[in-house]
Amino acid sequence: MFVRALIVVLVALNLGVAVWWLSRPEAAEAPPPVSTRGGVELELLPVTTEAPRSAPALAAAEPASPPAEPPPAAPVDPAPLACLRLGPFPDRAAAEVARAGLGALLREAVLDEEAGAATGYRVLLPPAPDRAQAQATARRIAAAGFEDFIVLSKGEEANAIALGAYRNRDTAERRIASLRAAGFPAELRAQGGGASRWWLQGATSDPAQVRSTFPAARDIDCATIPGAALR
Repeated sequence: MFVRALIVVLVALNLGVAVWWLSRPEAAEAPPPVSTRGGVELELLPVTTEAPRSAPALAAAEPASPPAEPPPAAPVDPAPLACLRLGPFPDRAAAEVARAGLGALLREAVLDEEAGAATGYRVLLPPAPDRAQAQATARRIAAAGFEDFIVLSKGEEANAIALGAYRNRDTAERRIASLRAAGFPAELRAQGGGASRWWLQGATSDPAQVRSTFPAARDIDCATIPGAALR
């Protein structure tokens, strides 16, 4: 009996505690601590799981890079020279006018006389401006190994240099070719016979331009033009 009464009392006590626990008022949240030194009340912010947003980066303004320089142009090779023979001209004066008119377009331009029925041919270096220059040219001719020449001192051919007289035109032309190859602008002069014809020959980098004025210009070997070694 005693044990049964004790169990009943314990059950009643448990029920009473349960009823009290369920019926008690909810505890009020404690207010946040307030500083006694003044200032504003702190407000607690809710905790979030989002990562803080980073402020946009202020990129320093960089100067635009200059445009790349174009590669240097490849060097252009000079146009090859062509050697031409212009004429014939009725006299030396006409050939000289043609040479002056072409100017720098015809380089190393020299005159060549061709006789219709010549009895002989002379090889001549045109007159120098004065006697001293003629003598200096004569010394250069001798140093180049040439013989049989003389500096003329009278008439229209004063200060010219005579380089030989020949009956055969081919022999005279070979003499001229060797002199021109050495850099001396020798010319052919016919002697006796009928009227001579004159030719103008030289080197040019624009043969089409020369032929626009002298359509009958003919191609010749540049080796016969003084200064051909400079090409």
